[in-house]
Amino acid sequence: MPQRFKILIACIVLSIFLGTNPATAQILRDSNSTNLIKKNIDCIYNMQFKEANEIYLKFKKIYPGYPGLYLLRGLTTYWQNYPLLYTNPAHVSFEEDLRQCIRLSEKSDNAAYNAEYLLINLCARGMLLRFYDNNNHIMEIIPLVTSTYKYLRRSFHFTSVCQDLFYYTGVYNFYREAYPEVHPVYIPVSLLLPGGSKETGLKELHIAAKNAIMLRGESYYLLASIYLNFENKYSKSIEYCKSLYSIYPENELYLSMYIKNLLLLKQYDKAEQLITLSQKESDNKFFQGQLSIFEGVVQEKKYRDNNLAQQYYQSGINKISLFGEYSKEYVAYAYFGLSRISELKKDTNTGKKFRQLAMKMGDFKKVDFDN
Repeated sequence: MPQRFKILIACIVLSIFLGTNPATAQILRDSNSTNLIKKNIDCIYNMQFKEANEIYLKFKKIYPGYPGLYLLRGLTTYWQNYPLLYTNPAHVSFEEDLRQCIRLSEKSDNAAYNAEYLLINLCARGMLLRFYDNNNHIMEIIPLVTSTYKYLRRSFHFTSVCQDLFYYTGVYNFYREAYPEVHPVYIPVSLLLPGGSKETGLKELHIAAKNAIMLRGESYYLLASIYLNFENKYSKSIEYCKSLYSIYPENELYLSMYIKNLLLLKQYDKAEQLITLSQKESDNKFFQGQLSIFEGVVQEKKYRDNNLAQQYYQSGINKISLFGEYSKEYVAYAYFGLSRISELKKDTNTGKKFRQLAMKMGDFKKVDFDN
C-alpha cells in the first residue's frame, strides 16, 4: 500500500478530478446472494480454493452475467498463486478477468446499481494496481492510477448505501495526510489533492472492517498495517493481526504479519511456536523465506545465538530475494539483524553497510527489531 499510494499522489497531477452528485444507489440486498459472496471471499482469503470454486459455480448459476464473477475469479487466481509474479503464466488470466470486470462494471447505466458496480470496479482496479506495484510495472500503473482517481473520489458519495466503500474513503483520508508525513518529498504534490484526515480515515476503515461484504479482510489488514508501520503502536496492531489469523488461519500473508507483530512485542515464545508449526506445514517458498528471517530474530533476541541467527538471516535473504518487490521489507529486517550482529562483533564497517541496505530496502525505517 505505501508504494501504491506514493505512485497515486505522484501521478494525480495527470488526472482530471470529476465530481459526481449523489445518486440513488443500492448494494445487493438479496440475503442469499450476499451470503454466497461473503462465503466465497472468505474461502478465497483462507486459501480454501475447492470450496470457493463450488460456491462460485452456485453464484454463477444465479447471476451469470454479473461483473463481480470476474473479480471473484481474479481474486482466486491471485491468492492461489501468491505471490503472483509476472513470470507466472497465471498472471494472464488474472489480468484478463479483472480488466473484463472493470469493463462490465463501467458499462452498466442502471442507477440502482451505481454503488455496487463502483465497488466492484474499485476492487478490480485495486487488485491490478497491487499486482503491477509488486511486480514493478510502472508503465502499467500510471494509466491505471490516473483513470482510477475519479472512481476513488466518487466513492465518497455512496458510503451511506455501500459500507464497503468506507474502505476506499478511509484509504484516501488516512494516506492523504500520513504519507507526506513519512515522505516529506511528496508534500508539494499532496497539496494539490483535497485534504484528508487520519482520524476520519481510521474510523472509516473500522466501519469497513466491521460491516464490509467484500473488503472485511482487506480492512483488517490495512488497519493492522497502519498501526504497525505508520503508528508503531504494536499493542494496537496485534488486535487486528490476531483477528485476521483467527478469521483466515490458512492465509500465510496474514500469519506472517501476526508473527512479525509478536516479535516486535517481544512475545518470542508464541512467535516461535507459530514459526515451528508453519515450517512443518507450508511449502510456499516465499513464506519459508520469511520464516527463516523471523527465526533469525528469535535466535538473536531470545537465545542470543548470533551465529545461528546470522545463518537464518542469510538463508532467508537467499530464499526470498527471488520474489522481487514482494520481498524488500523482509530482506530489510534481515539486514537490520545482520547489522546488529556485525556491530556486536566489532565489525563496524560491515554493520554500517548492512544498515544502509536495510534503510534502502525498507519503507518503514522504525520497524527494525533493534529494541
